[in-house]
Amino acid sequence: MKYVITHEFNYRYDQPVRLSTQYLRLTPRDTTRQKVLDWKLDTPGPALRTTDGYGNVLHVLTLDKAVSEISIEAAGTVETSPALDESSDFTGAPLSPLLFLRPTSLTRVDEPLGAFAATFRRAVAEHSGLRELAAAINDRHRGGSAADAVHAFIACCRHLGVPARYVSGYVYAKKEQNNGVAMHAWAEAWVVERWRSFDIAHDCAVGEAHIKLAVGADYLDACPVRGVRIGGGAETLLANAHVEATQQ
Repeated sequence: MKYVITHEFNYRYDQPVRLSTQYLRLTPRDTTRQKVLDWKLDTPGPALRTTDGYGNVLHVLTLDKAVSEISIEAAGTVETSPALDESSDFTGAPLSPLLFLRPTSLTRVDEPLGAFAATFRRAVAEHSGLRELAAAINDRHRGGSAADAVHAFIACCRHLGVPARYVSGYVYAKKEQNNGVAMHAWAEAWVVERWRSFDIAHDCAVGEAHIKLAVGADYLDACPVRGVRIGGGAETLLANAHVEATQQ
């Protein structure tokens, strides 16, 4: 399936921003499950393109002139495979799964979550057991954000010795199923010598409707936009992401 994606950010400030640097992970890469047919990133100044330590495409946008508004738009077309839960690493040298055993500030296990995770200690050696864990996390986080559910799943996996990582991306839903949110987050866990994908919030496998954008140890490593600024005062952000299916 082919998808046309548009993702817009508009930052407004009640005082001029004197200096800002934005780290943009808004450009998907080819994987074994997806192919980027075309992609464009529009920014208010030149952005340096590089690759971060996780293999994500990273643009660094630095504005050294005073501005009261910053607009960023990413758009393009991605073709995905109908295969469910296939390995979806970025092309290039893969990172060791052991890097994704280290807890972070967003994936630390407190006592209640640790006790919950312990009930799955034997099960998580198998893919089916991780599915059970994902379904149980979904039950615990009904009504919460996808990011929170993913962090809880990752925390449990790492606590039990299973490497797991955060994925940011887009998800397509038909109009009658669409809740207005195209940005999404899911998890990947290392089991039986390969990465497997888990859409915790939707309690389903990752498939044709998922477009992978970035991976990391947690949200802070994989979020679409993260930055620092000097000045600006109060900030107002308007963000919109849209995914449309196309046969062309």
